[in-house]
Amino acid sequence: MTTTSASNNHGETLGTHPARWGRVLDDGRVQCLLCPRHCRMRDGQRGFCFVRANNGGRLVLDTWGRSSGFCIDPIEKKPLNHFLPGTSVLSFGTAGCNLGCKFCQNHEISTSREVDTLTDMALPGDIADAAVAAGARSVAFTYNDPVIFAEYAIDIAAACRDRGVHTVGVTAGYISPDADDGMGAAGGSGGSGGSGGSGGSGNAREAFFGAMDAVNVDLKGFTPEFYRKLTGADLGVVLDNLIWLAKSPTWLEITTLLIPGHNDSDDEVRAMAEWIVGNLGTDVPHHFSAFHPDNRMRDVPRTPATTLSRARDIALDVGERHVYTGNVHDKNGDTTFCPDCDSPLIVRDWYRMVDYQLDVDAAGRGSCPHCRATVPGLYDAAGPGDFGARRIPIRITRRS
Repeated sequence: MTTTSASNNHGETLGTHPARWGRVLDDGRVQCLLCPRHCRMRDGQRGFCFVRANNGGRLVLDTWGRSSGFCIDPIEKKPLNHFLPGTSVLSFGTAGCNLGCKFCQNHEISTSREVDTLTDMALPGDIADAAVAAGARSVAFTYNDPVIFAEYAIDIAAACRDRGVHTVGVTAGYISPDADDGMGAAGGSGGSGGSGGSGGSGNAREAFFGAMDAVNVDLKGFTPEFYRKLTGADLGVVLDNLIWLAKSPTWLEITTLLIPGHNDSDDEVRAMAEWIVGNLGTDVPHHFSAFHPDNRMRDVPRTPATTLSRARDIALDVGERHVYTGNVHDKNGDTTFCPDCDSPLIVRDWYRMVDYQLDVDAAGRGSCPHCRATVPGLYDAAGPGDFGARRIPIRITRRS
């Protein structure tokens, strides 16, 4: 795997926070095992993601404690429609990514090579405290893929859990299923969350997803060719991780960005929906989202709303029970319907909740008030939030 020399990145100094999930090779290079790229780095070099590097023979995470883009926005924007509807979430990212999507809608962050100028210092406890102060029910790792800063995300999740705040991962799901914490010689990271410990399971997938209360996985397409040519990744790894996630306690939703002429054919959408129903079940919410020309695909037209509606109809016909449209104004495609009697239970207009008729028990389980059918997800027995469609930028105050 190609690596980038730190000395060639605007004179930046590599970070020193020890990273997990890697090993020292016989030739002295450090190999990162966190994602399937398995980058091999000489001293002073960075991996494909740009934020994991070899510093003096130790694998380090260069963005631990450094974040960007802090704002309070609606949970539905992640998108998560079955996880504490109507509530606010503190969202942020860092820099870099372990995919190379030509269509990336956040490429200013994901392809950034300016860590110092894009990020502010923010310790895990600072972020958790900011969420509490803002009244946010959750913290979301988003904008760029949190897999690459897994140690930081896990530590933040631990700090949030101590304060009763949920954590949400928005990810492509490109993490090695079998990466174990054999880090001793390459770096190592012990202790518990909140102070840089990244404690917990030794398996990367279990540690990362196990720290999240909910995730939205970006299933970018459904052919190996699409993944290889447009993302530089392996579809099989993502599918394997989705199967694992669907069996885990972490709440799962899926998003597919439909790109005209690339992954939006009826046959591909149907094959994807059939795989989801057959391998994940009928209750995993699926969001079809509209592409807009960006990054290295500016010559591709915007996704028509009719394409999203057609994809939604196909997925529902195959057997998916909760299918949504996104990045377009579609009240019907935003609404959560009862899976049995088809009554509209959570009516949304963009990110604004118009009507809410869900019954919720003390454990947060939802049901239809008309036919008593279960509506999967996590809900608040006290009722939905009323945050609406606002987006409020914030600054994080560091604790002394």
